[in-house]
Amino acid sequence: MTPKVSVIVPCYNLGRYLDEAVGSVVAQTFTDYEVLVVNDGSTDPETNRLLAGYQRDKTRVIASENRGLSGARNVGIRQARGAYVCALDADDLLEPEMLDKSVRVLDAQPDVAFVSHWLRAFGEEAWEWTPERCDFPALLDTNTVNGAALVRRQALFEVGLFDESMRDGCEDWDLWITMVERGLRGVILPEFLFRYRRRPGSMSGVMSRGGMNVDLYHRIAAKHAGTYRQHLEALQVRRARLVTELAAHTDELRREEERWLGRELLKKREHAEALRAKADKVARRLEEQARLAWMEARLAELEGAENDARAREAELRAELARISSRADEERRRRVGLEERLDSLGRQVAEESRRADNLEAAWWAVRQEADALRRSLSWKATQPLRILHAWLQRRRSAR
Repeated sequence: MTPKVSVIVPCYNLGRYLDEAVGSVVAQTFTDYEVLVVNDGSTDPETNRLLAGYQRDKTRVIASENRGLSGARNVGIRQARGAYVCALDADDLLEPEMLDKSVRVLDAQPDVAFVSHWLRAFGEEAWEWTPERCDFPALLDTNTVNGAALVRRQALFEVGLFDESMRDGCEDWDLWITMVERGLRGVILPEFLFRYRRRPGSMSGVMSRGGMNVDLYHRIAAKHAGTYRQHLEALQVRRARLVTELAAHTDELRREEERWLGRELLKKREHAEALRAKADKVARRLEEQARLAWMEARLAELEGAENDARAREAELRAELARISSRADEERRRRVGLEERLDSLGRQVAEESRRADNLEAAWWAVRQEADALRRSLSWKATQPLRILHAWLQRRRSAR
């Protein structure tokens, strides 16, 4: 037989909570349901071992590659058989009458597409969530519909299911806005029918602490820009009213604090001031000690630098002495060379004079030889020719 309600339970590495969540469905006073657990590509060995052999009443497990929360919900919705769908996260819980009371509204009011409710947070935090309206502009200002609201399966297909590109959160808020834009109506049951687990590392906690919710709000507003423009004035009024209410509440808390805790708070403040003064004094002392230590270290550094400079000065002085000694030696060599050069100059001058004299004698002899050659007594002057030849050889030897 086809069940009336399909409860989709996406599960990514949350095996330690899964059985408790499914158990809250099994404990419902409404019994015409099926549970579809979608293993969204879990990497946790414990979760995969649990789901490999998981068996609960009216429950089946669907294996899927990791698609994110929206994608896992869509996988389950496409295989669901019920006319109504509830998307229950694997770490949250339904109160026993949640399905029964929600089904009654959908059966009695065909124009209602989804039924939400109030919730209580448990685990890491404890608080209550009690929204009143889920139409515009309230739904545009903040998400007033629980992700586990019971919704007509046909309405989900009419709006194209969950947007799988929104993997960082607010995918359910986007879905409810889209439904209301299409003219589909929702209601909120003013009863606590859901328990919302707050745990370390949850998507909503990461969104709140990391500022991601601001980026997601911008994305929601951009995706539904026309609707936001249409209700912009009403949204501004709501925000102004909210700011006024928060300011009034803050003032009330401050007055209550002063009324009930005034005297004790004054003592605490005086004690805090004394501790702050003491801390400032200690901080100044530590700062002075640190400054003194720095100065001592700097002084040691300068002394070391001075010693290095003195050693370098001694090295430079020794080098200067060596260079001066070499300069003196070079000067002495230069003086000797100059003296030798002067001596050689004098010798050259002497030899030059001798050469000039010999050259003059040679010319005289040559002239005489020429005269003798022209004379008839050439043969009688043979000794002179011999002398001339000897002078020629001597001159060539020089």
